[in-house]
Amino acid sequence: MTYYFIIGTTFLVSVIVNTILKNKFREYSKFYLHSYMSGKEVAEKMLTDNRITDVNVLSVEGDMTDYYNPLNKTINLSEKVYNGRNAAAVAVAAHECGHALQHKLGYNLLKIRNHLVPLLNYSSTFTNLAIISGLTIFYNSGGKDSLILKLGIGLFFLVVLFSFITLPIEFDASNRALTWMRNKNIVNYQEYNKAKESLNWAAMTYVVSALGSLAQLIYFLSFFTNASKKNEQL
Repeated sequence: MTYYFIIGTTFLVSVIVNTILKNKFREYSKFYLHSYMSGKEVAEKMLTDNRITDVNVLSVEGDMTDYYNPLNKTINLSEKVYNGRNAAAVAVAAHECGHALQHKLGYNLLKIRNHLVPLLNYSSTFTNLAIISGLTIFYNSGGKDSLILKLGIGLFFLVVLFSFITLPIEFDASNRALTWMRNKNIVNYQEYNKAKESLNWAAMTYVVSALGSLAQLIYFLSFFTNASKKNEQL
């Protein structure tokens, strides 16, 4: 019951945050930038200003599907961001360029996260299976056989670690984007506040995900605590 409460609460908060984020984008899309630059143009200028010449800016389908791909060095912007000429669109475009700048500068946390990606991709198939089967064996053995459960929790710990490493990476990329936009007069004072608010709400999606993963990890670890208490009472 507790597990479903954690999952349900995380999902509900995530939906609320995403709804607010989409509403902000919808609201800000009605107001053009004083510079009238598009997300594509802002991204290309930020890359040029930071002497990044080997990264291409592409348009991709979908809504809020923006990301930087370090493997093929591309800034992938959703159509609304790519063509958008508002504070929210250019903020997202600059944010993704912030990741490209991190990559160029060898940002340590980004290196760590990139090393975790293949490991997580490989282990994701086994994580849930190990936890479910591990719990079954754990309970049937009266808490004595916990090897598989520990393996599953260990794999899930990597998910939690990945989520929390992602947070400072995202905040740093946003700070780089906002600083550059302000210094280059891409946005005026009012537009800057809108851009900052948009990126803050976007960051909240990562915060909710990280806290939800941490809550699940604590829940899984509680099985060992509860089992120890039961054994002490016997």
